[in-house]
Amino acid sequence: MQHTELLARFPRAELMDGETPLVRLDRMSERVGIDLWLKRDDLTGLGFGGNKTRQLEFYFGDALAKGADTVLITGAVQSNYVRSAAAAAAQLGLRAILQLEERVAGMGEPYYTSGNVLLAKILGAEHICYPEGEDEAGADAALHQRSEQIRAEGGKPYVIHLGLDHPPLGALGYVAGGIELCEQMDDFDAVVVPSGSGATHGGLLTGLRLSGQSAPVHGICVRRDHQQQQQRLKTVLHKLANLLDIDPKLTSDAVLTWDGALSPGYGKMGPDTQHALSLMARTEGVFLDPVYTAKTFAGLLGLIDTGHIQAGQKVVMLHTGGLPALFGYQEELSTK
Repeated sequence: MQHTELLARFPRAELMDGETPLVRLDRMSERVGIDLWLKRDDLTGLGFGGNKTRQLEFYFGDALAKGADTVLITGAVQSNYVRSAAAAAAQLGLRAILQLEERVAGMGEPYYTSGNVLLAKILGAEHICYPEGEDEAGADAALHQRSEQIRAEGGKPYVIHLGLDHPPLGALGYVAGGIELCEQMDDFDAVVVPSGSGATHGGLLTGLRLSGQSAPVHGICVRRDHQQQQQRLKTVLHKLANLLDIDPKLTSDAVLTWDGALSPGYGKMGPDTQHALSLMARTEGVFLDPVYTAKTFAGLLGLIDTGHIQAGQKVVMLHTGGLPALFGYQEELSTK
């Protein structure tokens, strides 16, 4: 079975306009000594773009196939995922309920009112709160409780889960993304990608391997240390292989994670992250977000420093978007 046929078995809502650009960063390549390319998934289009659009095509496809009229999803206060889900729901005529977790302590007022929070309100989404930030099972249970209320009122809810106990439908979006990347370029030496939930990292790795690309895929940890993230990725990859009905050995030995840019933790900017964000903006005029892509670029620079990426290699970095969050971090950015 061809890899495109593997994905054709799953319902899919068309939320993207087409392929995203793959561009060479000429000035940055000269500065850091590698042949650096940027896969611009910040330009997926819908609702300020970002990587979550690819994932949501498969979740919303499943939701529509099941006749849902309401989608429920959990994320951090400045979650790109829930903002993208609200935009997708608006485009498809569905109701969106966004459950916001407290994952990042000590943030100022703009974090709770600006950026993705403001956009989701403009989109008409309903917000509810969950007080924990590291309780995926509890957050999913809270959404199911809310969904039962909706069902009792005559609605047809659909829950997009956080936890690993459910099929990783969103990862299918990055299986497609990996196939797309290989159609654009098939001669790169490495890929660098943010690694959080594991759906983007795991899906991209699977799509590349299905396309015959054996280049290492370095996942830069944005939420957990490298050991925890490796275990999470192995779980995602195993479940994704079962979902696609492919041999899990295709990706089982290819999990690479690096946490050198993680400190001081999820949603917090250390000096390496701040440097990476400023360097990209001032060298290429490209904005990175403080939670994912700035950490990812900081990780890429770290991989060069440690010799995991060598001088002259052709490297693709995935830009996952998240730019509205910059406005939620204005207090932190203005003091650097």
